Amino acid sequence: MTSNPSVHDASALPVEWWKSSASGAQSDCLECGVVNDESVAVRDSKAPSGPALIFSRVALAAMVGAVAAGCL
Repeated sequence: MTSNPSVHDASALPVEWWKSSASGAQSDCLECGVVNDESVAVRDSKAPSGPALIFSRVALAAMVGAVAAGCL
């Protein structure tokens, strides 16, 4: 994982943001952007200039898996 687990202005990251196609017209969405081969940034789609959290790909996959399994 990157040494900085968050950034204050997600729009400053040099990434292409995307959100799940399951998001539809809902406004409660997260967007992801690949930071590098090991890290992914996550931000609130309603606040593109707000903060972003940086996760390792392994940690993000584990979190998504736990949410999908109803553990979180």
